Amino acid sequence: VITVFTGKANCPYYAKAELLADYLQANLPDFRVHKITQHPDKWEQWLHDICEMNGWDHRQSPIIWRELLDRGGKGLLLGGIDDFLEYAERYYGITSMMLSEEMLGIAEENLQAHIEIEKEEEEIRSHIKPLQIWITSASVPICYQLIPLLANGEVFGMTTEISIHLLDTEKFKEVLCGIVMEAEDMAFPLLRSISEHTELDEAFIQADIIIVLDDVVLNHEVQSLENDIREVSEICQVYAPLIEKNAKSGVRVISSGKTFVNLKAMMIMTYGPSIKPENVIAIATSWESAAKVMLAKKLNMNAAGVKDVIVWGNITGCNYIDLSHAKLYGYDCAVWSPATFPHPLLNKIYDSKWIHSEFLSAQSSLSSRVCHSMGMLPAHAVANVLKYWYHGSPPGEMVSVGILTKGQFRIPEGIVFSMPVRFQNGNWEVMTELEINETTQEVLGCLAHELMQEKLIALKEIKEMHPYGADKITS
Repeated sequence: VITVFTGKANCPYYAKAELLADYLQANLPDFRVHKITQHPDKWEQWLHDICEMNGWDHRQSPIIWRELLDRGGKGLLLGGIDDFLEYAERYYGITSMMLSEEMLGIAEENLQAHIEIEKEEEEIRSHIKPLQIWITSASVPICYQLIPLLANGEVFGMTTEISIHLLDTEKFKEVLCGIVMEAEDMAFPLLRSISEHTELDEAFIQADIIIVLDDVVLNHEVQSLENDIREVSEICQVYAPLIEKNAKSGVRVISSGKTFVNLKAMMIMTYGPSIKPENVIAIATSWESAAKVMLAKKLNMNAAGVKDVIVWGNITGCNYIDLSHAKLYGYDCAVWSPATFPHPLLNKIYDSKWIHSEFLSAQSSLSSRVCHSMGMLPAHAVANVLKYWYHGSPPGEMVSVGILTKGQFRIPEGIVFSMPVRFQNGNWEVMTELEINETTQEVLGCLAHELMQEKLIALKEIKEMHPYGADKITS
């Protein structure tokens, strides 16, 4: 049995009960004490809550009860200071002769000690603030698959807690609540909290990471490209100012999904000029993964050994899967080599017709695989890129992401274009040292042209929506 003593930190009667309890614990082998102090400002609410929970009627400091250590449940209420003094005298023949001045002095010391402990605990909590992660259009399947990957510790590390915020429209509130409930029931050790949001005003508050999953429904029999781009522009026109207003200054924004991934990233930067361009990227690694699987099947090897496949251009539009720098690790061939030795991929696929016919023409089938994924593939892609962003990509390996161009590889400036980067020390850098042959350069020019056309249409939409401020927005 343990006796629990709780009171206001500055309560002299709690001080008197506390000292008597300490004496009893020191002199009686079976008398055990647990003490809880509450700040005076929080005492009334705390007392109300504990009494309501246990069905007690008590309104003063201190409150004292007894509990069975190994059984839990409702404790046995002893009462206040007078009840405890009577209990101690009746059962143990001991009473307290503490004077009022002593009680007041100890009460003041208790309050100061309580304040110091609160400060120490607050300082400890400040060092373990969880990462605030916001996911838009969170009712889509990719979000459902992404949450366990973010919360299991592999992305941010086994010592980094996270808080996940799911954002979608009121229409999907029930779906969000179901996801929240299931994630909570899984009891991930690093998931501090998960919550659903349907009010835009509260979107992206204190966000460290924002994952934009919004897609537009492509139906070109009914809807034109201009209308699709208008939808993207309207979404980003809402999000970007909220990101500027509510998110942290160094927020990292990831554009993913099945449609207009490059354009979403560019429009977020356009409508949010204070958002750092280097902190906005579009995910292309789903295409990388799907291409690696296709190549591995052709070579009869594990897809994990296929490295440095590059995705150039418009991730969810016209893109180019470049194999000229691809390497194979652990490839079983006639000449033995260690698993760490890279074999140039093009040297091992002797059927060049297959590359130029089946593989390149199969990009439509790759597109189908990526765009019709139920969520595992894009969720894995987002998780991997976040892991690389925070902890660095594997040494020597390339990762394809869409970034705002600055003339690299002679690609026009000012569009979001997928290209190879490496992640290191929380940043990324374009691998401009790669040699690009003339054929590839021509292809990049054609891909850039498509993205420039998308940008021109988007800017036209901006000018129509902001006729007097378009220059400022698009500059």
